[in-house]
Amino acid sequence: MPDTQALVNEFVVKLKRRKVEGSHATARLTAELLRSVISQQRVPYTNQAGVLIEAVKAVGEQLISANPVELAVGNIVRRVLHIIREEDLSLATTAIGGLNLSAGSDDEDDAELDDRTVLSAAAVAAAARSTLRAPSLHTLLEDIPDSVAAPHTSSSGGDSEGKSKSADKNSRTRKLKHDVIEAINELIQDIDTCHEQIAEQAVEHIHQNEVILTLGRSRTVMEFLCAAKEKKRSFRVFVAEGAPRYQGHVLAKELVARGLQTTVITDSAVFAMISRVNMVIVGAHAIMANGGVIAPVGLNMVALAAQRHAVPFVVVAGSHKLCPLYPHNPEVLLNDLRSPSELLDFGEFSDCMDFGTGSGAPLLHVVNPAFDYVPPKLVSLFITDTCYTTEELTPFCNFCIGNTSGAVALLLIKY
Repeated sequence: MPDTQALVNEFVVKLKRRKVEGSHATARLTAELLRSVISQQRVPYTNQAGVLIEAVKAVGEQLISANPVELAVGNIVRRVLHIIREEDLSLATTAIGGLNLSAGSDDEDDAELDDRTVLSAAAVAAAARSTLRAPSLHTLLEDIPDSVAAPHTSSSGGDSEGKSKSADKNSRTRKLKHDVIEAINELIQDIDTCHEQIAEQAVEHIHQNEVILTLGRSRTVMEFLCAAKEKKRSFRVFVAEGAPRYQGHVLAKELVARGLQTTVITDSAVFAMISRVNMVIVGAHAIMANGGVIAPVGLNMVALAAQRHAVPFVVVAGSHKLCPLYPHNPEVLLNDLRSPSELLDFGEFSDCMDFGTGSGAPLLHVVNPAFDYVPPKLVSLFITDTCYTTEELTPFCNFCIGNTSGAVALLLIKY
């Protein structure tokens, strides 16, 4: 089995060199790496959750610092920390339910008392709170105490008692890791199927003979549009090309191959064409805690055009793109400058160098940002792969937009 630190170093190098880009790819690879870290981590009998949390935090700090603009990495690290705390809290809740307060006997010897696990009042309170509230993303950043394993009842019988206690300890040591790994497997599956889950809602938002505008290339958007097509919706798609990488050209070819009527327009034509559009549907790089969206460059212009002409601006994104940070947070890197070669050939760029000065300082500067920030006031609706009922999440609601068959399409939560 490969060394854990070698796997971490390899992934860090890929992030630094931009070998892995995109929220979906970075989220999945991060979850797989953390699963490997947890599976190979040796944990003691007591404070198992604390050891796992420290190991994940140490790896997470390396990954986040390697490429801060890939916010999905930090999102998955927080989700895994949340999983560890929740699984540990679940074991504590089970232990609390199994406590028999009247079973204490004065005849028990000191060894048996020392072996009995003692749950702190904080762990008891946390377990009690978890049974009274609905699950939410609010608990991702909550400080849940690192509870210990569940207590076990004493038994009689010399060597058989010692063997049973040893086996019981080993089984409990494996229990937390097993549950955490199973939960991470479910998280990876959710990341892989988020496009399909979002696409299931397409028929409720796209109607007959509508004109949809999008920009650039997003797999989530493509699956969303194709799902509506499969439900016999007839509509037309305008695709802004998304210069300078022209990912819109790739999306247009994919949509045509799936049988959708598609029109490619330049980015500068968005304001000219927006009056013909019924809805704007775009993807996102990340969704911030205030509802702002970090998206491919050019989308803020599209959002302003949509607001000007009262066209709904809809963002489709998986739950792994929900970030608990605010855009003004110093930890957040809102943008990334790409190579000038996407705008100018190196030959053209060298022709603009002033070699007569001797310093070789360029007279022409090329700025090629990768992302835009779309403020929350410009977003009409978020659609994600996680749907909650209004009753479950109302106490944690920051703002809520859109209601579909009694379920909120997306509810941003203070977490």
